[in-house]
Amino acid sequence: MDFLISNALVFDGSGAAPRPDCDVAVSGGRITAVGKNLPRETGVETIDAEGLALMPGIIDSHTHYDAQVTWDPTLDPSPSHGVTTVIMGNCGFSIAPCHPGDRDLTMRNLTQVEGMSLEALRAGIVWDFESFADYLDAIERQGVVPNVAAFVGHSALRTYVMKQAAVERAATPDELDAMCGIVTDAMAAGAIGFATSTAPQHNGAGGVPMPSRLADDTELEELVRAMGAGGQGVFMLTKGDRTDVPYLEDLAAKSGRPFVIAALLHNPTNPDGTFADLRAINEARRRGRELWGQVSCCPLTMDFTMQSAYPLESLTAWQPAMKLAGADLNALKALYGDMEFRAAVRAELETPAGVRLFNGEWDKIAVTQAARPENQPLEHRTIADLASEAGADPLDWMLNFAVAENLETVFTAVLLNSDEDAVGRMITDPNASVALSDAGAHLTFFCDAGFGLHLIGHWARRLQVLTLEQAVHELTAKPADIFGIPDRGRIGPGQWADLMLFDANTVGRGAKRRQFDLPAGAPRLVTDAVGVVGVWINGERVVDANGAIDRAIDGTIDGTIDGTGRPGHVLREFNA
Repeated sequence: MDFLISNALVFDGSGAAPRPDCDVAVSGGRITAVGKNLPRETGVETIDAEGLALMPGIIDSHTHYDAQVTWDPTLDPSPSHGVTTVIMGNCGFSIAPCHPGDRDLTMRNLTQVEGMSLEALRAGIVWDFESFADYLDAIERQGVVPNVAAFVGHSALRTYVMKQAAVERAATPDELDAMCGIVTDAMAAGAIGFATSTAPQHNGAGGVPMPSRLADDTELEELVRAMGAGGQGVFMLTKGDRTDVPYLEDLAAKSGRPFVIAALLHNPTNPDGTFADLRAINEARRRGRELWGQVSCCPLTMDFTMQSAYPLESLTAWQPAMKLAGADLNALKALYGDMEFRAAVRAELETPAGVRLFNGEWDKIAVTQAARPENQPLEHRTIADLASEAGADPLDWMLNFAVAENLETVFTAVLLNSDEDAVGRMITDPNASVALSDAGAHLTFFCDAGFGLHLIGHWARRLQVLTLEQAVHELTAKPADIFGIPDRGRIGPGQWADLMLFDANTVGRGAKRRQFDLPAGAPRLVTDAVGVVGVWINGERVVDANGAIDRAIDGTIDGTIDGTGRPGHVLREFNA
């Protein structure tokens, strides 16, 4: 035995009631015994967990760590928030495969849609791979702190085969054949599935649609079939209006594979939209199709400046601004002053839409940080109130204010999931899976890496919308089953020892803060964990009550399979 955790309140991940005063023994990275009063062994570390709760490590099934993993094997801050396994490549926004000559094109695709600094990507990504198999091998060579699984991503795939034409047209039959072959190879190399996006807000640099949005129905169907040809793989899609649930049910019937549908968020201007999707998913499941709707337990709140106004980028009328983002600041300011541009944006906001981040709710956008000292009294006030006081149109007021501050004003928008009653219904829907942290992306806009702690602390303990055992199940065994991840997500003999020890009376996530620690000194938002006492990955402790343990970060711990000194596994084998 390597160590024993004693006297814990054990939530095993199954959804069953917790077991008080329980011991868990670990040896060789796996759990060997669970029960009361397990034998103690001389010289073996015993961790007294009296007054604390123990659960399986959180499986974060919707992350975007594809670039960060190449320079940061810790995948900070996820392990500190109890996350022991991440799935990346969601929405098809991966970086493999990639020709050496197309690296800049691939990075530019990520800047807008994932809120990433091009300078940080250029300085940070370690390009020691080309194919998807090379990419997994490179991660394994370097080692990683949490366990990692990866989708083969549609946008990277299209860019690899079609280059610039990937954002201009549908694929030819020959190009589609080439893409199908790459998907087949990626599945053989250990991809967890195939991911794509048809969402209108998903754009690359300059407002160019992400490559996956140019795919036609034939391309989607053939690639999903290629993924599932070996009897494995999960299809993950962030949907737009074209790929509604009935369409996806038909595609699921043709492929016979599980589908995960994102991003189901509550929109107060279309209050039944997400519930209609969940009802349609339920009907599809009754007909034998394994469809899941990915929902979030967090309000979608974003910090942004008018230099790159992500909340507005799903508007067609905003396209001229996207083309100027990151280029000439004076040209962007001139556009914001153009009355025709403003009129077009206003007109579109007044038109109902099915999928849109911002819907003209000016009471949900506030000035967070003014650039000029004399404007600081306006901080933390909404655009609706400020415009009303000035007798101005809200769009006019915001753009005028931003231009006067040289587009340096930081605004905060509460976009979706702001109705807690609606979110409570969503996260307890049996057809839903709680996810959508987007960890690793939108780094300057928000940080939901602690979504699991928020589910436990806010929704289970504080609001009691679900029990603690239900919340633990939602974060552990349930995603393990959906994605076919073997021997994880549960506390039981033979399971990998991915564990989180926490104080059930205080657990949660802290306030957001900005730090400048990305490559090239780029900023990001982070949050701290609250009430997390310990995190183990494959039996190695990586977090204690003070946070991340240095020896897990620098790779000096012993006993790992791959010899890197970091405990995480690159997951390549999945249940059918």
